[in-house]
Amino acid sequence: MTHTAVLAAAQGNGFLSPTGVEIAFLLVGIATFGAALVTVTTRQLVHAALWLVVTLGGIAVEYLLLTAEFIAWVQVLIYLGSVVVLLLFGLMLTKAPIGRSPDADSGNRWVALTVAVASAATLVWVVVDAFRTTWIDLDGPVQGSTEVSGQILFQHWVLPFEALSVLLLAALIGAIVLSRKNGTATGEDTAKGNR
Repeated sequence: MTHTAVLAAAQGNGFLSPTGVEIAFLLVGIATFGAALVTVTTRQLVHAALWLVVTLGGIAVEYLLLTAEFIAWVQVLIYLGSVVVLLLFGLMLTKAPIGRSPDADSGNRWVALTVAVASAATLVWVVVDAFRTTWIDLDGPVQGSTEVSGQILFQHWVLPFEALSVLLLAALIGAIVLSRKNGTATGEDTAKGNR
């Protein structure tokens, strides 16, 4: 027996004996997957946005369980704090129906399911192939730490990070323009009605 096998046997945590963190990771993953399914299958747009909040929150919990606290809080601040709020403001400004929306279902469920399964299979294949020979340096800094994430973000991902900020700014300006057009039109109609 090698030294590693002796240590693994002494700890008692093998492949078939999961720890509490691994069980919690699995349960949160199942709940997140269920919330994602409800998000894409519901016919009520506001409910879809709220289930998206649950899905993104579950992903943040998964990051916390992986000890990537910085990434988890970025997930909460960026996605839950801005993207979902922007989505809800968009629904409110466009006066989307609160109840069931008959035009929310295009009738292409089988095509969408085929594309989703093909995309998931491709993603799993790419990730498995990319990390097949990757080894984690356990003596270095923690991979989810602020130091490592900051170095990777500002060395290799500066351009996509800035492009995302410009995209969010454009969406915010678009929402303001749409709301002002509706407000201006209403004000003109009121002024004409008073004459």
